[in-house]
Amino acid sequence: MEHYWRRNLCILWLGLFLNHMAYTLSVPFFPLFLQKELGIGKGVEAWSGVSISISFLISGLCAPFWGSLADQYGRKLMLVRSGMGLGAAHLANYFVYDLYTFIVVRVFQGLMAGFSPASVALVGTNTPEKHVGYALGVISTATAAGGILGPLAGGLLIQWLGLRECFIASALITFLSALIVLAGVKEIHKRPEGPRPSMMDDLKQAARNSNLMRVYWLILLVSTSVMILEPLLTIYVVQIGGRSDNASLSSGIVFSAVGIATVIMGPRWGRIGGRIGYHKTLLIGLLGGGIGNLLQLGVPHLLGFGLLRFGYGLFFAAVYPALNALIIRYAESDFRSRAVSLSQSASQFGIVVGPLLGGFIGGWVSIPFVFLLTGAALLAPPHAP
Repeated sequence: MEHYWRRNLCILWLGLFLNHMAYTLSVPFFPLFLQKELGIGKGVEAWSGVSISISFLISGLCAPFWGSLADQYGRKLMLVRSGMGLGAAHLANYFVYDLYTFIVVRVFQGLMAGFSPASVALVGTNTPEKHVGYALGVISTATAAGGILGPLAGGLLIQWLGLRECFIASALITFLSALIVLAGVKEIHKRPEGPRPSMMDDLKQAARNSNLMRVYWLILLVSTSVMILEPLLTIYVVQIGGRSDNASLSSGIVFSAVGIATVIMGPRWGRIGGRIGYHKTLLIGLLGGGIGNLLQLGVPHLLGFGLLRFGYGLFFAAVYPALNALIIRYAESDFRSRAVSLSQSASQFGIVVGPLLGGFIGGWVSIPFVFLLTGAALLAPPHAP
C-alpha cells in the first residue's frame, strides 16, 4: 500500500477528472437541449430538474448494491463498470428526439453511476492512514477540475458544432477514463470473509453510529444545496445580462468559477483539516458557503455574479474533503467501503431533491429566492458532527 498509493492517487485523479469533465460537458446545458432539440416550450425549469434528478434517484438506490459488490470483487472493477456504462449512456443521448426517451436514457445513466464513490472508496482503503486526509483533499479536486473544463468546453462545442455533438464527446471521454483506470490502477483488495451483508444490514450498522448518521445528514443537505441551482444557472445567466445566443458559453464560465476555486483550495483544506481538525474546516466551509449564497442574491450583474461564485467556491471547497475524511474516521475499517457507498446514497438523494426543488421553485417563485433558501440552509447546522 505504501508503494502504490501515490501512483493510484494520480491515476484515479485523472480518471475522475475525465469522468466529471464528460458529465459537465453536456449536463449543465440540458435546459438548452430541452428547448432547442426536444421542443419543450413551457415548464423547461421543471423538466430540466426532473431529467437531472431521475438519474441520481436511481443511482442513490443502487449505490449500496454497488458498494457491496465492491467489497466482494474490488473497487477497480466497479470503476471500469461505471465508466463503460456511463459512456454508453452519454452516447445514447445523441440519438434521443423526444422527452420520454430522454428520461429513459437518464434512468439507464443512473443505473451505471458510481465512478466517483468507487474512486473515493479506493483512495480511502488503499492509502496509509497518515495520508488519508491529504489524499481525499487531492481527489476532491478532480471533480472540481473536471467541472472547470467541462462547462467551458461544452459551451464552446455547442457554439461550434451543436448540442448533440457534446454527447458524443462526453461518451468518448468517459470511455477513456475507464480505460485509464483499467490499465493503471493497482488495488490491494481483501475479500471479506463470511456471508455478504445485505443493504439492510449496512443501514442498521450505520444507524448504530451516531457520528456517521450526522455526517450523512450533512451530506444530504450539502448536495441538495449544490444541485438546487443546476437546472437554473443557464436560465439565470440570461436573466442577469447574458445574451441568449451566447448563453451556453456564459453559463459555462459561471459553472467553471466554483471549480477553479475548488482546485485552488481543495488540497489546502485537506491539509488544514489534518492540522486543525476536520470538524473546524467543515464549519468554516458551511459558513462560507452559506454567506456566499446570500451575497449572490443581491448581485444582478454577470461579472459580479461570477466573482461571487468563485469566492463561494474558495470556502465551500472545505466541505467535501472534511465530510469524506470524517466518514473514513468514524467507520470501522471493514465497513469503510460500504460506509462511503451509503454516503453516496445520501448525496444522490440530495442531488435528486435539489434539481426538483430548484426547477419548481425557480419557475414558481423566482430564481433569486433559491439563493436565499440555499444560504439559510447551509447556515442552519449549528455544529459539525
